[in-house]
Amino acid sequence: MLADSHNNQDVEKAIIPLMVPAFEGNEWTYVKDCLDTGWVSSAGSYVNKFEQEVIRYINCPYGVACMNGTVGLQISLQVLGVTADHHVLLPNGTFVASANSIMHIGAEPIFVDINSQNWQMDLDILETFLSEECRQEKGQTINIISGKVIKAIMIVHIYGQICDMDKLLALARQFNLLVIEDASESLGATYKGKHAGTMGDIGVISFNGNKIITTGGGGMIVSENQDYIQKAQHLTTTAKVANKNYFHDQVGYNYRLVNILAAIGVAQVEQLEQYLTKKRAIATHYFDRLKTISAINFQETNDGVEPNFWLIGFCSDRKKQLMHEFKKQRINFGHFWTPMNKLPMYKNHQYIQRNNVTAKVANQCICIPCSISLTLEQMERVCQSIQKCFTLNQLK
Repeated sequence: MLADSHNNQDVEKAIIPLMVPAFEGNEWTYVKDCLDTGWVSSAGSYVNKFEQEVIRYINCPYGVACMNGTVGLQISLQVLGVTADHHVLLPNGTFVASANSIMHIGAEPIFVDINSQNWQMDLDILETFLSEECRQEKGQTINIISGKVIKAIMIVHIYGQICDMDKLLALARQFNLLVIEDASESLGATYKGKHAGTMGDIGVISFNGNKIITTGGGGMIVSENQDYIQKAQHLTTTAKVANKNYFHDQVGYNYRLVNILAAIGVAQVEQLEQYLTKKRAIATHYFDRLKTISAINFQETNDGVEPNFWLIGFCSDRKKQLMHEFKKQRINFGHFWTPMNKLPMYKNHQYIQRNNVTAKVANQCICIPCSISLTLEQMERVCQSIQKCFTLNQLK
């Protein structure tokens, strides 16, 4: 009976997840230490240690841990002086948290289309907009349509890739714009040797459950500007003044990362380098196995960029067939985000575009399994399913 069951070709295959966290190091040990000592909340040694380990890894002098990437972006905007009188530029293709953080402080987003190669903000469109649809006045860039000051660019390193940061930073200097790096997805990715999150005025990393390393929830604000990080630390700890009993000098937030989550983070950082190696090996395997399928267009990598391959996605006009085949084979997959201009709360905001590439990528992009723990056998199942789909289409 067992032999028959083992040989039955209809035995249900195990699901291959899209992205799951890996806990292969000292997570249990450090969490147990928090529980044994009672240091589980916002005080405790692991918070500071986590901050120090992350900023050491990315070669950035200052950082402060917070509850998640979204609040990290909100606080970053505040410490840069962005207010309700300002616009912030960001890509139309991003996770909604990027735009939400701008709205949380009362500022107004302007969405910029992405390019069709690496799915990052289209810097040519950005340059044209700043040059032709804005005016310069008293050292500020004014949006002609609204009359509001454009204060900052929030560049999002989508799926762990990075845009041409030299060009972006040059545009920021030319038009007197601050740069916030939404590096939520890109820990470990570099541009010409510089880590994501460290090239602009301020950067934010996420440690959500689906990121390359995780604390369950969590984020970190990083910068070479000590004043920015001191202000961020003050705001995230309820703006409590040191050496005074419960005296708070402004409206702050209870946004500090807690010790028990930071303990998980410390264990995860210890494994970050090997995780990056595994992610890059997974991407290389997929690229090599699927390179003969001309109807697949993987997200491209700019010169000078070493991605972390947080997610691995490609565009195809046969997305529906691929989804059907993946469901049959019990392979989980992901979609690109709904474009920001298609969400009800953002549909009336300004969107700068020529060919609406974001919509095309959203319609055709499919992300394939790339967990740290992904096995060769699982990757082969994914590749065979993709190849089968395209072979069947060729025969029709």
